[in-house]
Parts: sequence; structure tokens; C-alpha cells
Amino acid sequence: MILRKPFLLLLTIAVCASTAQAQMTLTKDGKAKACIVLADTSETNRTAATLINTFVERIAGTTLPVKYNFSPKKGAIIIGQTTTSAGEDGFRIRCDEGKVLIETGGGRGAVYGAVTMIERYLGVEYYAKDTYKLTPNPTIVLPMFDDTETPDFRYRQTYSYGNDDPIYRDWFRLKEPSDIFAGNLWVHTFDRIMPASEFGKSHPEYYALINGERRPGDHSQWCLTNPDVLEIATQRIDSIFKANPGKRTISVSQNDGNGTYCTCPECSAVMEEEGSVSGCFIRFVNKLAERFPDKEISTLAYLFTMQPPRLVKPLPNVNIMLCDIDCKREVPLTDNASGQEFVKALEGWSAISDNLFIWDYGINFDNLVSPFPNFHILKPNIELFKKNHATMLFEQVNGIRGADFSELRAYMLSKLMWNSSLDADSLMRSFLDGYYGAASPYIYQYLKLREGALLASGIPLWIYDSPISHKKGMLNENLRKTYNRLFDDAEKAVASDPESLAHVRLSRLPLQYSDLEIARTSTAPVDREKLIADVKLFRERAAEYGVKSYTERNNRPEEYAALYLERFLPGSGDNLAKGAKVSMTTLPDDAYQSLGEYALTDGLFGGTTYVESWVGWKGRDGEFVVDMGEEKAFTSIDSDFLHQLGAWIFAPRSVTYEVSSDGNDYQPFGSVDFAEDRDLAVKFCHAKVEKPEPVTARYIKVSIKSVGMCPSWHYGVGYPAWFFIDEIMVR
Repeated sequence: MILRKPFLLLLTIAVCASTAQAQMTLTKDGKAKACIVLADTSETNRTAATLINTFVERIAGTTLPVKYNFSPKKGAIIIGQTTTSAGEDGFRIRCDEGKVLIETGGGRGAVYGAVTMIERYLGVEYYAKDTYKLTPNPTIVLPMFDDTETPDFRYRQTYSYGNDDPIYRDWFRLKEPSDIFAGNLWVHTFDRIMPASEFGKSHPEYYALINGERRPGDHSQWCLTNPDVLEIATQRIDSIFKANPGKRTISVSQNDGNGTYCTCPECSAVMEEEGSVSGCFIRFVNKLAERFPDKEISTLAYLFTMQPPRLVKPLPNVNIMLCDIDCKREVPLTDNASGQEFVKALEGWSAISDNLFIWDYGINFDNLVSPFPNFHILKPNIELFKKNHATMLFEQVNGIRGADFSELRAYMLSKLMWNSSLDADSLMRSFLDGYYGAASPYIYQYLKLREGALLASGIPLWIYDSPISHKKGMLNENLRKTYNRLFDDAEKAVASDPESLAHVRLSRLPLQYSDLEIARTSTAPVDREKLIADVKLFRERAAEYGVKSYTERNNRPEEYAALYLERFLPGSGDNLAKGAKVSMTTLPDDAYQSLGEYALTDGLFGGTTYVESWVGWKGRDGEFVVDMGEEKAFTSIDSDFLHQLGAWIFAPRSVTYEVSSDGNDYQPFGSVDFAEDRDLAVKFCHAKVEKPEPVTARYIKVSIKSVGMCPSWHYGVGYPAWFFIDEIMVR
């Protein structure tokens, strides 16, 4: 908490009183001079009263008595009467004739009206979890006011780490899926409604036909033209609604995964007629919506269902959850090819439905603690959604602690989702001044400098990004030096302000991570001692500020630091195969063929993102020969693989090594088998074989057996799996 000096609030009140008659005294000299009256004792009204008293007490050191069934003439804040001048979650707040009325348009309007009064007329500013500003003053006097607001979106959600702050969510007017979705079924629900573990063996025909075979599994899609599926789903959904009285929305939506829809003759005929895979899905959920006319059925328009159907229209009680997952983020959605493809889909859905839920992404799944400068596109994209009839919006952003400016991003998004006409730069500056104090000008310079560098580079920003992708663009050496000087100045500016200094250092972590990631890919000489010190500082700061993960799959910063010192540190180890020639017997996939000529023996290890150092094969076995140039004696051969199930990347089934002195006659050296691993965490897997006595050879043949197809439990079921390798080590 940051306290302002009392004279600032007195000055504010004096200014208000000079332009509007002072209407109501809440407290005087630390004593209550008004009360709170609830129109009814609903949870919403009680929450509104609690919020008001929380901040009255923090400002004036007292609380206002709360009453019910009371009709005051003056001196009361009356909460919960209805108004027709505001819509769902909206409110009218007014102070006149010695009373304050907080009227609701429905939903949580009373709470949001209370928050607006506290913010606008008690002078409280809230920035992030447990971080706010106010000015203590024993006397609180309200001016005359009359404000009416309705949010631009009826549902507003961000990822943020304020969930354990009882004020955060209400202050920023946010909702959670459990608020409206029955049984918390809000996305990827097919398997929860009709589990393959229950029906898959006895009725494989209920599940998608993929590449000529029915493939029931945890992530399988349904065969939506099978009439039994409709009947079973109807029964299950009815039971869920009955078990969750008061909830009227449920998601009936495809499991995660791409291209896994049913291609049986019946489903294929519907898709051909509709010109889109989504045709099957909308016809199906329309039938459900007819059976539940007083409920709302939500379904995904995601990956293979993103484009709208040609003929069928969603019924009014069908909610379309449209996702822009494949779009790049360096410019607004209207300004690059991937975004324009989504805009085409958005406009198509908008033409046939007024019930759109947009799932927007502003997250780097593989490197959460990494620069992600997308602030300049937030407002244009939200305005685009509103223009195209979206009424619900989920901003999936880097909301964990330590992610790139997650506090600022959540703050700006929450404000813009409520009122998309607000000025984004003003919101940014307001937050920076309050959250970073005297460091604000330096942080603002950093944000604007890297934004310009991103746009000038022409390098896309996407949700599986890596700092290494930008090492010749917004993260080139000269720019990173400038960024670090700005952070040095920012830290100096708040050296005597522990709270602001902590905020600056927390926000610096993504830049520190970028320095480390780019350094580990350098072939130039490095200062190893400085690099080791930088790794330790990153680990210490992450621990000090409570950063729990640096990837979506909960890989921890302390693990990264350990991996860096053991695996990534340039020049680590003594690899006899470093620089060796690699000849591919089985070529990797096209995008990795040129890389495969050197990346397997260049001494550099890949990170959690497969955009650098890794060489990949899709659905096929791999084989290559390493030529060390001359015979060498060694006792171990090791190869390094990536395990990243979220990207359909599996460790191989097995790796076999053979050795030769002449390149013709090969002798077995050993093999490694990998057990099936369903862990979602990103891992680096070694296939190491050791001999008790040295073996002399020049050539090493490496044969890798792939898992082939993604298994039934994986959301790539029925499609080829990848394996990625980045280094051969001979010691």
C-alpha cells in the first residue's frame, strides 16, 4: 500500500466543493456521520457494503453502520435498488439531497457502482494485488455526482494473480467461469460430458473417425451425426443443470487438439454442405439448444472450427466462443495475414450471431517470463471485438507473477473491457506513476523503445515465442544494453522506496531471462563468471519475488538456473563430436533440414521453445551418421531430446548407436528405450550409453525410432507425433 499525504485529499475535496456543492459527510474527525442501507441482504449488496467500509476505515479509521429495512431521509448510502438506465453489471450512482444511491442494472452492478464511488470520489487507486494508493483523512465529504455506466462486455476475464486478494477481482470488475458456467464446464468439455473411458470400448462409433479409424480417447471429438451421442449428451447436460441450480450456461465444446474432427461419411457430408467443419458442430449444439430453450449452450469456434458455416445459423441461445490462437501479436488483428484470417471469421460469425464470446491471447506459453510488447494492440483489438457484436471477452494473458508486465497488462485490459473508449496511453501512464513511483519515466521509455524496436524489426510476436527469435530485432545487443541502462536508472530512482524498487526488479526479470537465453546461443567467447553470476541473480530475484514458473507447464525458475549451469552454459563439457560433420540418412522435416547439418554438433542446446537448435522429425523414424574426422577413443554417447506434449513433441521410443572406423562396417554400441511419459512439463531427455572401457571409432550411426502417432490419451490423437533432437555428445 502507498499512502498519499493528507493535504492532497483535502485539496481534491476543496476543488470538488468549489465546482459542486458538498452533499454528504461520511465521516468527521474519525467518527461515522452516515450509514449504509441495503435494499436487500443479497451477497452482491453485502459485498458492496464491505468494500465501502474497507476503504472508509483505511482512510478515516472508522466504519459506517450497515442497516436493512430502514428508510433514511439523509446521511445514508443506499445500495441495491434497481435502475433501468443501466444494463447487466451496470449501475447508476448519485449523490444528492444528502444521500448516495448505488443502483444496479443487474448482475454485480451494485458492487461495481460501489467500486466506482470509492475510486472516483474517495480518491483510492488500485493497481495490482494488495497494491493501492489512498490518503488517510479523518473527514470524508462527498460532492454531488450522478454517473451511469454499463460495461462494453457482459463477461470480462483476464489471467491475473490477484485471486487471493479479496478486493482485486471486484475492483477490476472481472468474472470467472464458475460464475456463470454450470459445473464449471466452460471449455473443452466433450470428454467431461461423455468420457471415452466410459463409452470408448463399448461404443467406438461415438467418437471421431480419423485417418480411417475410430479413435476414442481423452481428447477425442464426438461423431456429431450419431443420434445416440445427442441423446446421451442431452441426458448428461440435463443432470448437470439440475445439479447446479441458478446456472443457465454450459459449454458443449470440442476437446483440445487440431484436426481431430470426425470424417465419417455422414459428418463429411455435413461439412461439405456447410463449407466448414463448424457446420457439424453448430447443427449439433442447435439441437441441444432447442431441448434447453431457457439455457445457453456455449461452443468453441477454435482451430478447425474457427470459420463459420455457410448455411446453418446458431440459435440465439447458442454462444460462440471464438478463439484467435493462431494469430501473430506484433500488430492489431486487422494488420497482418494471420490476424486478417481471424477477422474474416469474426465478421462471418458476427453476421449470423449476436452472442459471441472472444477468447483473445496475449501470452507466451513457452516463455512466460519473457518480453511480450503487445500493449499497443490491446485497445484496437478490443474495439474490433465490440464492433463485431462480441458480448463476452476472455483475455488469456501472461498473468503469472514475474511475467512481462502482467500487472500493467491486467490493469489496462480490465479498464478497456469495461470501457473500450478509454485512452490506452493514459491508462498506462496512470498505472506506471502509481505502481513504479519515481521510476515511472524510465519504465515508460523502456516500454515505448522496445515497442518501436519490435515494429521496426518486422519479426512476428506469437504465443510460442522465444527471446532468441528476437535477438536480431527488439532484443539485439545494443538495444538490450539500452534497456538495462534504463532499468539501472529506474532502480536508482526508487532506491529508497522498497515497494517501488521491488516492482521494478520484478518487472526486470524478463529482460534478465532474455540476456541469459540469448547468451546461451552465442558462438562468440563469453565471460563465464559474469554469466554464472547473472544466472544466480535471476534465480535469487525469482525466489525473492515469488515467481513460481517460467513456462505454461510449471517449469520452475530454480530448475532453469540449474539447467543453465549444467546444460546451457556455453563451453560446458568436453564433447569429442563438437563440430563433427552430420550426414542424414533419413531427412528431418523440411524446416529443419539445413539446421540438421550443423545443429547436432554445434555445442548449443535448445530451450523450452523448439524454434532454435532443435531438429525435428514428424511421425517418422530418423537416422544419421556423425563423422568426427578421425578415430577417437570414448566411453559414452549421449543424445538430447525434447519432451513437450503441448506441441505434440514426444521423446522417441528408442535410440540405437552403432560405431565404425571406416563408415561401412558398423558394430553395436548400445541402445536406450524411453518409457511412455504423460507429464505435461517441458523436459530434456537423454539417451546415454556408457561403456566400462574405451571404444575407438570415427563414425557414429544414430537410429531413432519415433512413437509414430499421437496416442489416444493425447489431444493429437490419430495424427503424427514429433521428436526433436539438438545435440550428440561423445565423451
